[in-house]
Amino acid sequence: MNQARRHVLLFVIVLVVMGVLTGCQGSARLADLSAMGQQAAAQAAALVSDPAGVLPAQTNLAPAVPAGAGAGEAAVAALEGVLSNIYEEVGPSVVNIQHSQGEGSGFVWDSAGHIVSNNHVIEGADRILVTFADGTVTEGRVIGTDPDSDLAVLQVDLPAAQLRPVTLADSTQLKVGELAIAIGNPFGQAGTMTVGFVSALGRRLEVDSTVYNIPDVIQTDAAINPGNSGGVLLNPQGEVVGVTSAIISPVAASSGIGFAIPSVIVQRVVPALIANGSYQHPYLGISGTTLTTEMAAQLGLPAGQRGALIVQVVSGGPAAAAGLQGSETSGDVVTAVDGQPVDSIDDLISYLARYGTAGELVNFTVLRSGQTLTVPVTLGTRPG
Repeated sequence: MNQARRHVLLFVIVLVVMGVLTGCQGSARLADLSAMGQQAAAQAAALVSDPAGVLPAQTNLAPAVPAGAGAGEAAVAALEGVLSNIYEEVGPSVVNIQHSQGEGSGFVWDSAGHIVSNNHVIEGADRILVTFADGTVTEGRVIGTDPDSDLAVLQVDLPAAQLRPVTLADSTQLKVGELAIAIGNPFGQAGTMTVGFVSALGRRLEVDSTVYNIPDVIQTDAAINPGNSGGVLLNPQGEVVGVTSAIISPVAASSGIGFAIPSVIVQRVVPALIANGSYQHPYLGISGTTLTTEMAAQLGLPAGQRGALIVQVVSGGPAAAAGLQGSETSGDVVTAVDGQPVDSIDDLISYLARYGTAGELVNFTVLRSGQTLTVPVTLGTRPG
């Protein structure tokens, strides 16, 4: 993590501490928080004069700091400026989606009026109303849906000048602990921003309308609530790294575990929905599990061997046609795909979701009866 990113994280910690003190005492200033230390405050303040490491210079999001401000005040001003300017830049891109079955969020994809949201937000809707940050309300028509990735695309008829498309970043570059910013419409409260961190990566998310899971999902403690679905999860540059989609909560409200569909999947699915109305997911036709020490021993492999054990091969599927073998006690162990290491079943699923294409030939490296084999497989299209 670079130094500028550390500064941003320091800012967020300071903000959280200040929020606690404000709730208890009415007000607090960073200069009063002796635990922070003058050196850390000075480092944070330095970001004000060199913000390029946090936000693109062309967006001019560097906050102004009052003349004569101390290091603590400068740190607070920098944090507030970064977040408020991200909100000003990206807030107009986020929309509220309403219909007779419920409501959620979405965001402007391009100047042609395409709006991205979750499939579950618009599923079963008849007439869909899209409300923009400036109060403009227009009707949206469904262009394409993909239940397996829980993504959907609407289109509105508005002049390009009224549309503010988002900028996407590469979610595969995220690291746990990095800043995460969500903007959406929780409980119908339009244009709400929440801030937290990336709390885990590589989660798998179940989708009610399909038997498949969404891989590579981002977990965040930025508050995600009902109505946030279809909104944006942003990095400190104000770029979209995910589409907020779900929470784990016993009370159907934020409990610090929210999930976002990663941009690496969004970038593959959305253009296909715009062009074709649907997306063809690559299909291998296996079920499997992560190789454990006990499984490795049963297969006669070293205790430290890693990989994805193929437990079952679907009859008539691409894996079966290629000759891959499945068994709990003697199945093939996938250790790489096209040269990329596979340490777990999640690695295999994520690789196919990120890079796999229906009809494409890929090479699987497998361990079978103690021998290393290369098995070419032509991926199929996931059945409906």
